[in-house]
Amino acid sequence: MPELFESLIAGEHERAGRLTVFAPFDRMPIAEVETVGEAGVGQALDTAYRLFRDRRGWLPVHRRIEILERTAQILHERAEALALEAAREGGKPLIDSRVEVARSIDSIRLCVECLRTDGGEVVPMDINTASAGRHAFTMPEPIGVVVAVSAFNHPLNLIAHQVGPAVAAGCPVIAKPAEDTPLSCFRFVGILREAGLPEEWCQALMTRDLDVAMRLVTDPRVGFLSFIGSAKVGWKLRSMLAPGTRCALEHGGAAPVIVVADADLDAAIPRLAKGGFYHAGQVCVSVQRIFADRAIAGEFAARLADAADRLRIGDPTLPDTEVGPLIREADVQRVEDWVREAEAGGARVLAGGEARSNSTYACTVLEDPAPDARVSTDEVFGPVVCVYPFDDLDAAAARANGLRWAFQAAVFTRDMATAMQAAHGLDASAVMVNDHTAFRVDWMPFAGLRESGLGVGGIPHTLRDMQVRKLIVIQ
Repeated sequence: MPELFESLIAGEHERAGRLTVFAPFDRMPIAEVETVGEAGVGQALDTAYRLFRDRRGWLPVHRRIEILERTAQILHERAEALALEAAREGGKPLIDSRVEVARSIDSIRLCVECLRTDGGEVVPMDINTASAGRHAFTMPEPIGVVVAVSAFNHPLNLIAHQVGPAVAAGCPVIAKPAEDTPLSCFRFVGILREAGLPEEWCQALMTRDLDVAMRLVTDPRVGFLSFIGSAKVGWKLRSMLAPGTRCALEHGGAAPVIVVADADLDAAIPRLAKGGFYHAGQVCVSVQRIFADRAIAGEFAARLADAADRLRIGDPTLPDTEVGPLIREADVQRVEDWVREAEAGGARVLAGGEARSNSTYACTVLEDPAPDARVSTDEVFGPVVCVYPFDDLDAAAARANGLRWAFQAAVFTRDMATAMQAAHGLDASAVMVNDHTAFRVDWMPFAGLRESGLGVGGIPHTLRDMQVRKLIVIQ
């Protein structure tokens, strides 16, 4: 019988029903998760807001450090079980889910490091007549109740990135994971409580009613919304936030790569294959649009297609699987429709271009799709990479910039001046030189521009977002 995950709301609460969680690879039921209605959401908000308003009851920094250190230790002790569960519920291959668990441990340790090294700042005084005889400094305080709405594609580390900084900042937090992948979130919150965090400081819940979920996000008691998901939903939620609620939005994009004629293709091909087909392309900065100098475009596309054909697709819980399923069977059909549309518009299918099963799609390389094809303009969020030839570097950058998305980008070249020319010309918050667009470590700034998001992610940056820097001036 599938394991039942009960709502992690402090105190007795009303149950609304149950949600069955299915493994995306074979659609087998793997767990049931309790859902709550309006009363449960209201209770969670009441509890969190009451904690925040009781300043004398705030958790001191040393206590938060102890809890987070113990959390990292428990995560380390249970790493393999957590990786296997994440692979099964989310479809990311076990080899990559193990990396995700390691990153989540590092994310929590980064929270501790931030607490130990950033306690405010001294503001210069006594430097003119008006400031004479004064001393000033800032003190970090929690911003308020944090609501964390998360996505399916990194079910453990995204929650660590949202909930970990909230706990570090001293904010009461309510987490709502993706409906497809709630188990890793509930495990993580349970581990926080096991590590000593009082249950009312971190709650996790699931709703099946959209109106109930909207009440959680738009309640005026929410101090900060952390949202990871689609642009359509994220921007709508932002427009509905109560006055005073701050937010950070992380959406997606159609990440561009420029491959210059002098690029080391032996190094570039495996990196770009990884960046394009990692987690079946279900990554917000997945390699999607590659602009290759016409002098090498044919060879490059053929070699990338060969690398795509050699990737092992299958059960994500097996150690030799490199590419797993898409999260929903409907997404397999959607990707198929987009590929067929691109082919009808003149694109050549060099690799893949077909479903392997109801849940998996072959790693696909398309040569020169039309500029207005959906694979060229929208986020595929599937295992599809497009290669376009170019004749002029600045023109390639202009075409890369021609969408409403702007997140991470990349350039491959042996020449540093060319790399800097491309980096300067690309609309992106980060440009990788000789690496794929999906590169990330958890302390670096991670920011979507334009429709790709709002605010800056990464542990130190998220922690600061969840704090108020209160200025103290002493006469």
